[in-house]
Amino acid sequence: MPKHLQSAMFSTLLLVLTVSIPQFVAASGIDAKPNIVLVLMDNFGYGEIGVYGGGVTRGAPTPRIDSIADEGFQLTNYNVEAECTPSRAALMTGRYGARTRLRPEGPPRSLWSGISKWEITLAEMLSDSGYTTGIFGKWHLGDTEGRYPTDQGFDEWYGIPNSSDRAFWPDSDSFQQDAGVEFTYITTSRRGETPKKHEVYDRAKRTTIDREITDHAIEFIKRTTKNKKPFFAYLPYTQTHEPVDAHPDFKGKTGNGSFADVLAQTDVYVGELLDTIDELGIKDNTIFIFTSDNGREGIRRSFGSTGIWRGTMFSPYEGSLRVPFLIRWPGKIPNRQVSNDMVHTIDLFPTLANFIGGHIPQDRTLDGVDQSEFLMGRTKESARQSMVIYLTSELFGAKWRNWKILLKELDDNYAIKKIAYPSVYNLIVDPKEEEPEKFYLDDTWVDAPLWKVIEDHQASMEKDPGAPDA
Repeated sequence: MPKHLQSAMFSTLLLVLTVSIPQFVAASGIDAKPNIVLVLMDNFGYGEIGVYGGGVTRGAPTPRIDSIADEGFQLTNYNVEAECTPSRAALMTGRYGARTRLRPEGPPRSLWSGISKWEITLAEMLSDSGYTTGIFGKWHLGDTEGRYPTDQGFDEWYGIPNSSDRAFWPDSDSFQQDAGVEFTYITTSRRGETPKKHEVYDRAKRTTIDREITDHAIEFIKRTTKNKKPFFAYLPYTQTHEPVDAHPDFKGKTGNGSFADVLAQTDVYVGELLDTIDELGIKDNTIFIFTSDNGREGIRRSFGSTGIWRGTMFSPYEGSLRVPFLIRWPGKIPNRQVSNDMVHTIDLFPTLANFIGGHIPQDRTLDGVDQSEFLMGRTKESARQSMVIYLTSELFGAKWRNWKILLKELDDNYAIKKIAYPSVYNLIVDPKEEEPEKFYLDDTWVDAPLWKVIEDHQASMEKDPGAPDA
């Protein structure tokens, strides 16, 4: 073969390899998939951290958590559900908590039942996409056979199955051993194994659990990085839920009470996670999210802060529904971005699926919408303009843009109040929901889009066949 033809063929082959190799790596290489760290606080209100007006005003600066906002995207209209279990169900499935409780026959499942084995979780979607998955902290979505986290897509778990308020029980002088309930235990499991119970989750263990959650998560991140596998590290922290007991290393550190001590502690722990990612050289390929399941505790003198918003958890008000949300993905999500456009926790499932090329189930209704274009700065507006509001399994109202309608209200004792006319609030003009729009004044046009949100959702629920118990 003439040399000039050999040279031309070599150049062509080189060009093909140069073009095709990166495409092959991007299409099939596990290294191309971003790691995901999701920190979920427990009963942690909008006004706690510095970038949301908290930090020093709450008795403890939060520079490490605030740094996520500096390097990423801060949402001021990120919405969740009003109670722990429905909110976590929504996060894990991309479906409203009330939808996950629908049965094919009979009444909906209990508010606290969690999710059935039939649901496809965020962890299952990521696992099917080649991720190693770990949960370190509170599950609260099922504590019977087949419904623990390692039955629902997680490879490993260290934490507690249900709520931290049970930490009161072992130290209560009035606890009755024959009451038909048992103490919570620190629990561990791996995929395919029966969960193992360890120490009783009492007030002493309460003080150290978030330290242990952090340590287990860091070890998991280091191990999976060494194995060159993409990972999903889910850290549902516990210590801002009652009882709020700081670690001995932080107790009394701020001089501003137990909640401020735990806030300072959490900032250090989040900083350790961020430092680990930096030290491993995986910062640019790691999505880091900091958020909460719902607003501050509903009990008086729980000392949490919902910032400028009215109400607490267990209510239909903004202080229950709006929580901090910070996300960082260097080079993909622009830094120092702030938006008041509406996003909901149900949006995380389809958004993360888009980020990693995961499969979105087609055999069930997903209420979430893909926010990847919005978070990556490719569009200025959120893909969501509306949402519905539930308490227990009762539909309380809806939001559309900056407007809100409540069909029912709550009094100070959490009793449901029926009202003759729905309350409509302009959340820009009246963020504390102090004075509903007066009936038959200028802005009654907003009834039309608000009622459409409710009617469309109700029609969707009526058509939903429900989630099987199994």
